[in-house]
Amino acid sequence: QVQLVESGGGSVQSGGSLRLSCAASGLIFRWSTMAWFRQAPGKDREFVAAISSNGDSTNYADSVKGRFTISRDNAKNTVYLRMNSLKADDTAVYYCAASGRRGVAPASTGPYDYWGQGIQVTVSS
Repeated sequence: QVQLVESGGGSVQSGGSLRLSCAASGLIFRWSTMAWFRQAPGKDREFVAAISSNGDSTNYADSVKGRFTISRDNAKNTVYLRMNSLKADDTAVYYCAASGRRGVAPASTGPYDYWGQGIQVTVSS
């Protein structure tokens, strides 16, 4: 049974930073492309960032480039999202996602087979 458990969310003022973590179990993590998505109230879920299975390739949404950094530690089965210079528009529920097959490009399209339960990030202006 695959589980993705996010942590590190919370409330922060505009300009602040947070680091999200996603601990994975039940899958061969070192084979999995990992990604972060987010969904703001009243909006569709949107892609934030993705990272290849060995961490050598990353991809970001234009809205977070230069402010967010995705990384992973395959020894710990964990993917991270470092978020700097946060804005009110970054307020959303953030979801961790994993591919269940090898060779998936780190992109918004995935496909991503497994999802975490989501974690709230609130940025106050």
